[in-house]
Amino acid sequence: MKGWSRYVAIVFGLVLFVVIAYYFANIVTFILIAWVLSLIGQPLMNFFLTKVRIKKITIGRSLSAILTIIIFIFGFALLIGTFIPLLVEQARNLSEVEYQSIASALKEPLESINGWLYKMGLANETNSADKQLLEGLKNWFNPSALGSIFSSILGLAGNLLFAVFSIIFITFFFLKEENIMERILTAITPSGTEKQVSNALESISKLLTRYFGGILFQVIIITLFVSVSLGLFGIKNALLIGFFAALINVIPYLGPIIGATFGLFITISSNLDLDFYSQMSPMLLKVLAVFAGMQLLDNFILQPFIFSNSVKAHPLEIFIVILMGAQINGITGMILAIPVYTVLRVIAKEFLSEFKLVQELTGGME
Repeated sequence: MKGWSRYVAIVFGLVLFVVIAYYFANIVTFILIAWVLSLIGQPLMNFFLTKVRIKKITIGRSLSAILTIIIFIFGFALLIGTFIPLLVEQARNLSEVEYQSIASALKEPLESINGWLYKMGLANETNSADKQLLEGLKNWFNPSALGSIFSSILGLAGNLLFAVFSIIFITFFFLKEENIMERILTAITPSGTEKQVSNALESISKLLTRYFGGILFQVIIITLFVSVSLGLFGIKNALLIGFFAALINVIPYLGPIIGATFGLFITISSNLDLDFYSQMSPMLLKVLAVFAGMQLLDNFILQPFIFSNSVKAHPLEIFIVILMGAQINGITGMILAIPVYTVLRVIAKEFLSEFKLVQELTGGME
């Protein structure tokens, strides 16, 4: 296949893939999640295959895949067993909170801010600061909505169980049969491109394995840093705040703000009996200091390691790609932007390497 016919075939294949992926979105999602889990599980697979022996006999890929999945299940069960009770307890506490108490506790400092805004012409005197805060709390943290949320979760339980079973089943075969994804992709691509597809898939697997491994490392480090630091400062629910901050930090740029806001709200709602200036203010400053330290750790150590070293992209590239992801699909787009961009760069490198722009964007992947 020569000339423009090759590019037409590539474009046609991509369009066909997008159409199929859209029509069978749920199935494609299951396959992609299973593939990501298989990438994350490769180090465990290699450990079982090379280090674990029964009387000098390796245990084989099937048993290694089963053991890897068992570790995944145990890890998720441990997370659920650790954090779900904390979340349920905090939800119960929030449902019993009198939001007028929070507004009253913050009334004095908010009145000062409101007075300054009024002098600047940025606010009016129709509503006091505590009333404005109360309305905001009622809108964002409505206790009556908790029941409907849990009802919705229970309603989705059946679909969730089916999805979990499907993902586990597919993950097992991705782990057991190392080249199954390559066989699937080469079967649907034009003849003569098998070598390029194989090279692209190998590069994608390596880059995404490093990327998702880096994300997992980032979540663990941030959870430990925030929870231990808050615990040393005597902040209640330190582990819950730390784990939430680590998970939400996966959302670029917005995640740290949401995490810090959540930490401040939990701290305030758990200490309503304290005087704001003498007791609560120092506590809130400690929470902010911890999140500031987390940001420094994340921005100067963790993110350069994850983004620059794992996906081999310039920080400016990453920033622009994340903005594009946000423009396309909001927060979900921001989360998926880097993995999708990584896949597209590898595909472009293998199939469109003669273009100068592609050479520039993929030069760091060598």
